[in-house]
Amino acid sequence: MVGRKKTGYMISSVAETYGIHPQTLRLYERLGLLKPSRSDGNTRLYTKEDLEQLEVILTLTRELGVNLAGVEVILHMREKMEQLQLEMEQLVAFVREEVSPSVAASMRSALVRVPATKIVRSRR
Repeated sequence: MVGRKKTGYMISSVAETYGIHPQTLRLYERLGLLKPSRSDGNTRLYTKEDLEQLEVILTLTRELGVNLAGVEVILHMREKMEQLQLEMEQLVAFVREEVSPSVAASMRSALVRVPATKIVRSRR
């Protein structure tokens, strides 16, 4: 079985591109804010998704003044919101596929014609 070569950006190029020190990237990894993959030689490799996450981190810290503890909370909340969104989409798909047709069928058979009634106003 032939091993698949991992691809990504090395820490030095990421640090240079974003104007940060490589130690900052290592700190983000230690804190769990970034999770780069590793090459066979144990070199950190940053994917497109890692770079998108880094951009969010840098926006929060540089532009909004959020500290790293706050960044951790915000990233965790974003992750939870994305998970909830996915679950909601799955629920809607289930309702559309499974529940809606059976409800619509039972509603058609449950409809009963009701004769019109005459409204009579009472006198006081």
